[in-house]
Amino acid sequence: MASQAAFFGLFLYLFFGAHYTGEDYIGSTVQRFFHFDPLLALITILSARLVYAWFAFSLVTAVATILFGRVFCGWVCPLGAVHQFASFAFKKTKFLRPPREDKASLAPKYYILLIVLVAALFGLDLAGYLDPLSFLTRSFALAVLPAVAEAFSSLSGVLYGVGALGPARAISQALQNWTINTTFIMGVSVGLLFLGAVALNARKERFWCRYLCPLGALLGLLSRWNLLKLRIDPEKCIKCGLCTQHCETQAHPYPEETWKSGECVYCQNCASICPTGAISFRLSAKPEKLSNVSNIALSRRKLVLTTLFGIAAVPFFKLTPARKRASLKLIRPPGSLAEDKFLAKCVKCGQCMRACPTGGLQPVLTEAGPEGFYTPKLVPKIGYCEYYCSLCTQVCPTGAIKKLTIEAKNEIKIGTAWVNKSRCIPYVLGKPCIVCEEHCPVSPKAIQLVEHEATLPDGTTAVQKAPVVDIEVCTGCGICENKCPVMDDPAIFVTSVGETRSETNRLLLDLSAGPSDDPYK
Repeated sequence: MASQAAFFGLFLYLFFGAHYTGEDYIGSTVQRFFHFDPLLALITILSARLVYAWFAFSLVTAVATILFGRVFCGWVCPLGAVHQFASFAFKKTKFLRPPREDKASLAPKYYILLIVLVAALFGLDLAGYLDPLSFLTRSFALAVLPAVAEAFSSLSGVLYGVGALGPARAISQALQNWTINTTFIMGVSVGLLFLGAVALNARKERFWCRYLCPLGALLGLLSRWNLLKLRIDPEKCIKCGLCTQHCETQAHPYPEETWKSGECVYCQNCASICPTGAISFRLSAKPEKLSNVSNIALSRRKLVLTTLFGIAAVPFFKLTPARKRASLKLIRPPGSLAEDKFLAKCVKCGQCMRACPTGGLQPVLTEAGPEGFYTPKLVPKIGYCEYYCSLCTQVCPTGAIKKLTIEAKNEIKIGTAWVNKSRCIPYVLGKPCIVCEEHCPVSPKAIQLVEHEATLPDGTTAVQKAPVVDIEVCTGCGICENKCPVMDDPAIFVTSVGETRSETNRLLLDLSAGPSDDPYK
């Protein structure tokens, strides 16, 4: 469908726009797609207990759904376009054959939505894991785009090898201009999840949209009041059942009384495939029965059990040692809110990781507990926080990372550097090395050089200038760790201690704090 192709193209345009262009400004439009997502808006309001102004755009989607049904899913959603194309490809290759009658329950996504809403009421944001925009952006940023870039890089190497210098240089220059990072800690797992979601379309057409998408469930509930209703002309209908057999989302257009507007994405396939032209969509203000939203009634017992499950799951997500003492390697991007507020607003979309020009922002695995899975952290061994860059603060769609100017960003401390004297070249080998001091970007420099007398294995001594960190000046950017010539385990490293956003993650532990005190507040 042309509409799906156009909006998917818009998504890609905005996605590729979130990269370093040589200037420290990329505009706020790169995050705008997220602001039309009612699920992210609702969950952010519930979990963070505040309203983010840009999510006012989500009302456009909500109103359009109330008036015209789930047109967002069928005409706008970029992840829906991916599944639509995959389903088409699987049908053409005979991997997918439409069943005569599909009676599988469509209720799972409604229960998923309920769990997400209940968790949000208790301050736990789970929307980012299955929200289509977050899932697609994260998959593209951490896996799909890096994999494509790696493939083109290999192709460039082959072209250089066979003497095709022109195309090889063009590819290399393009990859450099787009600043595509190809090193991500969980790139493989994120990529496999994305490929798995696409592969499910070989089982059922638009599998994700039918059974898993919580945004689709939310829009399905809103669409029961929509004005566009399916109508079948009984004089033209020959009862062939083709409309139901080829329905993408199991909305069951025939017979007319079984049609579910909450599942229909108004793709018009049923109308186009009808051999007699009996199907049309007409205006009607009569709301649909709630029991007709899914293939089975959402029983009260199952709703209660799902609610209790959502409530019970919340404390398990918050079980982490980081609540007792901050994780030393959980270095958040500059401008990040205090940890509890950050987790309540971050939707794990990966936009900040895509925008980071050095590739230093990486997805969290265990450092922040289950609640922080896929949220960003700085890994200086991979990339540092560029002194003249604030792109990550410009692309966050929910305000989990505050937008900052260069000047304001450079006043923020995200951690502190420490020297491991047992590995530092001047301290251990008595040889000259001032790499960390040379690269330190702050003024006055946070790394100073002092004379140190090192005792060598043969009993002789050598005097060299050795680094000492001024922890009051250091901002924790990590360039010293990144550039340290000691390769396997750098002799200078950065931890999160002293970060500006935390009142308690300081050098000395406050022993008077009670066991329930959160170190991030």
